[in-house]
Amino acid sequence: MELLSSIIDFVLHIDKHLVEITTEYQKLTYIILFLIIFCETGLVVTPFLPGDSLLFAAGSVAALDGSPLDVNLLALIVFLAAFSGDNSNFFIGKLIGHKVYERNYRFIKREYLDRTHAFYEKHGGKTVIIARFIPIIRTFAPFVAGVGSMKYPRFIIFSMAASLLWISLFITAGYKFGQLPVVKNNFSLVTIGIILVSILPIIIGFIRSRIKKT
Repeated sequence: MELLSSIIDFVLHIDKHLVEITTEYQKLTYIILFLIIFCETGLVVTPFLPGDSLLFAAGSVAALDGSPLDVNLLALIVFLAAFSGDNSNFFIGKLIGHKVYERNYRFIKREYLDRTHAFYEKHGGKTVIIARFIPIIRTFAPFVAGVGSMKYPRFIIFSMAASLLWISLFITAGYKFGQLPVVKNNFSLVTIGIILVSILPIIIGFIRSRIKKT
């Protein structure tokens, strides 16, 4: 519970925490951001790490006068983190994915795997792009792609496109609008809004599945 509380606090006040991190670690912040984004996508056991809101906040911090973060270098490093995370998770799925489907594991929820698999059934290869904008599903999408029959060259194309679109949208939005007074003074609400919009497809899908069952 303490870990969950810390994660929620970090996400809701991510702008303040990121400013503190950049103040203390300066250029090393790039490595910290790389690791968070890589783990969120590259490790199937860490879907709870911030993604969309972190990119928005990072873009916002890069816009500050005297910020140690350069927005172009930031975008490149985060792209490498997202893309390498996708690829790591793809090969993890290829190596051990079938074992995961055979039994339930404490840190890998079968429900998330089944939901992502259903996503693939509906959207095909485009799932890699669509899932990049949906928390939790974006963590499991490369893993499920590795378990399934998607060819690696095809996966790379979708992964690159998804990472570029995702990073361009959120870092640019943070850089352009993150320092506006209305956004800066209500950053927690903006973060909650980003999260709600991101998980909206999951909510809609859940409601539709419940309606079909009734």
